[in-house]
Amino acid sequence: MERQYETVFIMTPVLSDEQIKETVAKYQNLLKEGGATIVDENNWGMRKLAYPIQKKTSGYYYLIEFKAEGTLIAQLETAYKRDERLLRFLTVSLDKYAVAYNEKKRNGGLKSQQKVKKEEKVEEIKTEE
Repeated sequence: MERQYETVFIMTPVLSDEQIKETVAKYQNLLKEGGATIVDENNWGMRKLAYPIQKKTSGYYYLIEFKAEGTLIAQLETAYKRDERLLRFLTVSLDKYAVAYNEKKRNGGLKSQQKVKKEEKVEEIKTEE
């Protein structure tokens, strides 16, 4: 049964831009060859880590949201474990609420809803004065 997943991996900060692109392409191809459909990708860029990993305090984050069979996850995580360029990785299965949330976030629905709520609060404060 095909489900929707989200995977985030952190690459070592010493990689060049070319090496980062190669690493991302490697996992995109691995997913596509395994029959996965990539729904969304998000390059989070260089970020500070919460704690040092392999004596490194920052890492290059990348997120891929995809639909695939569950058997592909084991292959993906085995490839992650063998790759010295990765510091950490996490793959999670998304339930229907997470899928809906991600779709809203992609379509800008969350930002517009939050903006409306902020405007309503501002109007309430103005009317109270």
